[in-house]
Amino acid sequence: MASSQRIHQLKVVLRGARPPIWRRLQVPSDMTLAELHRVIQVAMGWQDCHLHQFEIAGVTYGVDDGEGWGPAPEDEGRTRLDRVAGRGTRFTYEYDFGDSWEHAITVEDVLDAEEGTTCPVCVAGKRACPPEDCGGVWGYEGFLAAVADPGHEEHDGLLEWAGGQFDPEFLDLAAVNRALAPAGRRSDSRA
Repeated sequence: MASSQRIHQLKVVLRGARPPIWRRLQVPSDMTLAELHRVIQVAMGWQDCHLHQFEIAGVTYGVDDGEGWGPAPEDEGRTRLDRVAGRGTRFTYEYDFGDSWEHAITVEDVLDAEEGTTCPVCVAGKRACPPEDCGGVWGYEGFLAAVADPGHEEHDGLLEWAGGQFDPEFLDLAAVNRALAPAGRRSDSRA
């Protein structure tokens, strides 16, 4: 990232999750929405197995799936974040139209990149992401109840399905940032 580059600081909150599940991200302002999609997938803990879309100022951005279920979205791969979302902008990112994981995103700030800064980076967050395909916010509530109760008839099966254990409070920021590192850009005064 050139030192003259800008950074968007975003707060991404999974709508309907109680207690809240969220991430604070710093991303290059000139990244495309397609790149932002990949960053959100990693930061939240999703597996990128489903369709998604952004809605910003009444315009839908995403990938045209060719199904013809309404107007095709604007091309997220040709849309830069800094062109559609400035400081204070609020928009929606929806992942998995069946489970309908909606994320409220706020552009908290737009910053100058300092030399040596690497982006994208997750600077803060709370709680684990729900397991993929658990049925949306309502299914996640049922999942949590079952895995918390060893006497629940689905306890063992759901824990096995979730990989043997699940701690809804655990977020490993270091692991998130290691996973984001391949997409990172470093500011450099020589650029």
